[in-house]
Amino acid sequence: MNNIIQNSKTEHTILIVDDSIENLQLLTGLLKDDYKIKVAKNGAKAIEIVDNDHSVDLILMDVMMPEIDGFQACKIIKSKPEKAHIPIIFLTALNEASDETLGFESGGSDFITKPFHAEVVRARVKTHIALLDEKRKSDNLLSVLLPDNVIRQLKTHGVYQPEKHPDTSVLFCDLVGFTAISATMSPEKLIEELTDVFTNFDEIATRNNVTRIKTIGDAYMAVAGINADETNHAENMVNAGLSFIDYLNQRNKSSINQWKCRIGIHSGEIITGIVGKSRFQFDIMGDNVNIASRVESNGETMEVVVTNAVLERISKSYLTEELGVKTLKGKGDMMLYIVKGRL
Repeated sequence: MNNIIQNSKTEHTILIVDDSIENLQLLTGLLKDDYKIKVAKNGAKAIEIVDNDHSVDLILMDVMMPEIDGFQACKIIKSKPEKAHIPIIFLTALNEASDETLGFESGGSDFITKPFHAEVVRARVKTHIALLDEKRKSDNLLSVLLPDNVIRQLKTHGVYQPEKHPDTSVLFCDLVGFTAISATMSPEKLIEELTDVFTNFDEIATRNNVTRIKTIGDAYMAVAGINADETNHAENMVNAGLSFIDYLNQRNKSSINQWKCRIGIHSGEIITGIVGKSRFQFDIMGDNVNIASRVESNGETMEVVVTNAVLERISKSYLTEELGVKTLKGKGDMMLYIVKGRL
């Protein structure tokens, strides 16, 4: 987790917008040793640069410019959701409270008054870059904990309302023989092994549009189909499960610890929601989640085992075979199938 929330050392890009060549030269000279600098001589050019250059981290914007002034340019930039996070510091000789109010209402983050004081410019820029970095760390952590659509709702509305998803696929994966293998390891080595395995599972899941919900000890739980336009969620999940097994087979060729797994997949309606407040957890629930768990526990080692509900949602290009009728705890008898791979 530390690697997720720490910043890598990156070069920040600052866009300086001013119709005065002297001011552009002065500010560039003050900041060029610490930041990558881009310049624009008017508001229209600034908007063009921001639209086409995704590297801009902060904007120093002159207020008094012809045609499009700084306040107008700020409004236009901030109106674009993908650019609204960029802090804009106004450069101005204006000192009326009404001017500052207008600047903040336009979406500005701060003011630097003219004539410029070098220490003030560097300090204000450094502060807002630091705030931006902290926000990025928080966003990175959120992206690990929550799906993208949940993050968007939290940022927009402050809450995430529980949702019913009529058609999804749920996967449970359990490491076989975990208790016996873990008894031979130190706590540090055990966590290292689980981290390695589950990190690779996460990468496989991401490539297949699958969302990891959580890990519980040696168990891995994931879902596909909770985002928009995921009609092929069952195939995505089956592909992820097959890739989990391929990965473990390859890993076991060179690893002392031979990890094997069981995988169960079921498709159907689920509910998603955030459980808790101070220590929240995004989770999935419903009868179909329980069925997926029972399928996994009745599965075969190093096989992807699925229900008929999954078979109905995947193409005929997969090689499958009947595992047989199994009695799922609390669910009764159900025919299960093994997906061996693509034809």
